[in-house]
Amino acid sequence: MRRKSLLAGALAFAMAATGVGLNIQAANAATTITIWHNLGTTQNAEAVKALTSAYTMANPSVTFKLVDQPGDNYFALLQSAAISKKGPDLALMWTGLFALQYKSYLQNLKGKVSDAALAREGSLSWSSPNFDAKNGPYVMPLDRQFYIGFYNKAAFKKAGVATVPGTWDELYAACGKLKSAGYTPLVYGNGGQSLGALYYPWYDASYIAIGQSSVSGLRDLYSGKNQWDSKANLDSYGKYAALKSKGCTNTDVLTKTNNVEDFIGGKAAMIIDGTWDTQKFTDAMKTNVAAFVPPFSDKPIKGVVEFAGQGLAMTNYSKNQAAASKFLEFMTTDEAAKILDGVGLIPNIAGSKTTNPVNQQMLDFAAKQSFVRYPMLDNVLQGDVVDAGNKIIPAILGGKTKAADGLKQMAQVWKALPAAKRGASYN
Repeated sequence: MRRKSLLAGALAFAMAATGVGLNIQAANAATTITIWHNLGTTQNAEAVKALTSAYTMANPSVTFKLVDQPGDNYFALLQSAAISKKGPDLALMWTGLFALQYKSYLQNLKGKVSDAALAREGSLSWSSPNFDAKNGPYVMPLDRQFYIGFYNKAAFKKAGVATVPGTWDELYAACGKLKSAGYTPLVYGNGGQSLGALYYPWYDASYIAIGQSSVSGLRDLYSGKNQWDSKANLDSYGKYAALKSKGCTNTDVLTKTNNVEDFIGGKAAMIIDGTWDTQKFTDAMKTNVAAFVPPFSDKPIKGVVEFAGQGLAMTNYSKNQAAASKFLEFMTTDEAAKILDGVGLIPNIAGSKTTNPVNQQMLDFAAKQSFVRYPMLDNVLQGDVVDAGNKIIPAILGGKTKAADGLKQMAQVWKALPAAKRGASYN
């Protein structure tokens, strides 16, 4: 609560001191913009609240109604609302094929938001038709996100783990030491960005794919050049399943809901999560937390998932498109970047900075250590495949399904897709 009040106070002081406010012209008539999201209690939810509050402060005639929808059927609710055209003006939308899959009820932002504002944003190609930014995006990104690992420095030191593991074998060895020291080495559960009853598997699956291929190679899972039940995937997911059988994880990976609390509380040494929880970790653990690239490969991985993974999209049936467009344009300003950084996120605006040291560590993987930037795997795969993976991949790790059986199911889901969804071009 204190952080929110300080943010509002700082904004008010800045506007009074400069006399220029946020440089957004107020609408002539009172307008309420409805925003749907499935962000729960994450930092991104705090960001949406802070951005809308700041905008209303500068534009009193524009207010916002924020509706927090359940994560597990969020997109189904959006589709249902689109049929009756009684949904939101703006909706939290994932980039990549998620956005293109639902573009029938989304408004392309080209011509709605100025070219100059769009030019300030990164990753717009990932929500544009054929992944080409020239075609115009459907999503205004909120922030730059990472799928990433976090580890407890004190736990590593106590357990005698001198370096962060960089391969499967190094990870197994570190797990043995951490378990002997009394820690859950790597904790899983559906806490953090809760998107369903099971843990979200695509953080892990992204790094399994990175361990096998180049960025362009991710397209091979989409096109079928790399089948889900290929020898390479059988090997990788067999080693993934071994995390639990070798004692690297908690025993209740399929039912645990307080995994974030276990990591913050010092019970667990590692967690695979994302930047939406960085501030939560640094607030609680201070300098004792750091980021690492999940080492799901036989050789050290030189890639990192760095991506504008979500943002706000405008519905094409919204009756408040003019006002909503102005708010989306505000999201590209320096003022918005300061707000995003203030709640612990990494602004997606070109040239902006982050003050959170762990977030900066993530940025440095690519900026200073020459790691290759990869998109989030679930954002560039077919929706049916992602939905199937949400259940099958956790079952593989949880020991409920053998890797060979689970991957065969994934391959069957892919083969059942229409031919147009299995080609060399993204559709």
